[in-house]
Amino acid sequence: MIEFRIDRRSGVATYLQIVQQTKQALRLGLLEPGDRLPTAREVVEATAINPNTVLKAYRELEREGLVEARRGLGTFVRKSLVGAATGSPLGRELTEWMRRAHTTGLDRESVAALFQAALDEEFPEGEQ
Repeated sequence: MIEFRIDRRSGVATYLQIVQQTKQALRLGLLEPGDRLPTAREVVEATAINPNTVLKAYRELEREGLVEARRGLGTFVRKSLVGAATGSPLGRELTEWMRRAHTTGLDRESVAALFQAALDEEFPEGEQ
């Protein structure tokens, strides 16, 4: 089951952090159709956020067709977003690139900046 990590200093709305983390888990195959998301109560206990924030995130995910709420049972994944999962050849290449960048002395922020620059170059804003 996914465990949400909330960064209160990020400037990103808490409910969006939950949405983004859920989508990331779907892309990486950590969540699959049929998996249950933690209940709002479980998320609140683990993160000390408002239950309405969790419900807002889950409603957004439901609106996007990624999850479905089942009354009395919880919220379940409906759709996978698996693309280039970690175990794929591209995922392994990226992991190896990250390892090389780390061993050459680049810190996390520098690697993130390089990755973001390459991402922006290959996938300009607005392109899907």
